[in-house]
Amino acid sequence: MTRPTPPVVPPRNVLVARAEALNVVLPPEVMELAETFVDAGHDLVLVGGPVRDAFLGRSSADLDFATSARPDETEALLSRWTKATWDMGRDFGTIGGKRNDLVVEITTFRADEYDGVTRKPVVAFGDSLEGDLARRDFTINAMALRVATGEFIDPFGGLDDLAGGLLRTPVGADVSFGDDPLRMMRAARFVSQLGFEIEPATFAAMGRMADRITIVSAERVRDELTKLLMGADVRAGLTALVDSGIAAHVLPELPALQLEVDEHHHHKDVYQHTLTVIEQAIDLETGDDGAVPSPDLVLRLAALMHDVGKPATRRLEPGGVVSFHHHEVVGAKIATKRLKALRFEKDVIKAVAHLTELHLRFHGYGEARWSDSAVRRYVTDAGDQLERLHRLTRADVTTRNRRKAERLAFAYDDLEARIAELRAKEEIDAIRPDLDGTEIMETLGIGPGRAVGDAYKFLLELRMEHGPLGTERAQEELRTWWSARA
Repeated sequence: MTRPTPPVVPPRNVLVARAEALNVVLPPEVMELAETFVDAGHDLVLVGGPVRDAFLGRSSADLDFATSARPDETEALLSRWTKATWDMGRDFGTIGGKRNDLVVEITTFRADEYDGVTRKPVVAFGDSLEGDLARRDFTINAMALRVATGEFIDPFGGLDDLAGGLLRTPVGADVSFGDDPLRMMRAARFVSQLGFEIEPATFAAMGRMADRITIVSAERVRDELTKLLMGADVRAGLTALVDSGIAAHVLPELPALQLEVDEHHHHKDVYQHTLTVIEQAIDLETGDDGAVPSPDLVLRLAALMHDVGKPATRRLEPGGVVSFHHHEVVGAKIATKRLKALRFEKDVIKAVAHLTELHLRFHGYGEARWSDSAVRRYVTDAGDQLERLHRLTRADVTTRNRRKAERLAFAYDDLEARIAELRAKEEIDAIRPDLDGTEIMETLGIGPGRAVGDAYKFLLELRMEHGPLGTERAQEELRTWWSARA
């Protein structure tokens, strides 16, 4: 599969033309809503992401507006436009509404202040649109459209930054990131999603303010990291996190992979290897109709974490060879601990840890072709992560030795063919003994107890080793085992 690419930013003259015509593409219902506010003496402007996305040729399902009206006034005016309103964001000045399929959220101009200790603002309403735009994260999100007149408002040069593919804060970056440190992670996320670069002064401020990210909740950090990983240029986004020093606080396992490479290159650069594995894993995602839909968070997290056990297991062996024995087992534990700290869902954590622990299982297949029993165990151990394991294992090949890469690819092709052959002959995705618990008790004439479990394990081992036995042979083998046990 071709790796997704960030949206292409048109030349500035095209962006200007889109700015002038932006109001034309707004639904008639929005114009009606704007007239309602204007008639009441209030401003209504489209702000933030929807404006940016319109320039990029992308539509937004939800529309965000800012207004000079206070929340009570907004609610009253919005109720004239639709009966479907909600006010969960009232404390922050936001009232929402829906009319047919159109969802809008309208927020009173804000002039918040921050206490410098948390990222939660002291909410204060303002009277200035420019003041409201100044408190936004980046200039490309600080553009607005006055709906009633079609006037494009860009006090901080967001259009130029959009055309240049730059991320820059509307006010001083130290002030902006000091107010809300999560904006630093958002910068890295936009690098991945949009393919933009962080303006040098803004990036320098990220380095100075990196430790401020520690006041942000784990859930918020997780959400931004997830969006970054689901972007089009994940490598660039992660590099921004590492080079700015932010990863050292939120994902320290990643910069820890920057192990010193010995002069004889007895081991590869694990950090760069990991970034390459992520890219190659993304290339192997199979799309919406495939076994691993794209984008796939679990696969991308597994590629990110698969070698995190290497720093802890690095050893210098006789002869100067560097080893990482059992790094897959150690790595699974490290991945579990980090993902729990970031509040990922239990199923995601379990899957990523499982893939991390299994990612080396294939090695050795090319040297000694596995028996059918070994193939069955590989499938059984992988369980519902088999398709992701296929892709992670293939992505983990980053050698520049063409012959070695081709040999490994051929070996894995052979393994997948072996799995397909066995699937055609027998059920190998959920292997069970030929006899269930009830049949075991009937065959041996015993009741429930530990012996039934032992017998089940014995029959399961036979099934793994020899494939389906059939009821009669399974009963015969079971009786022989039982007699020897007695």
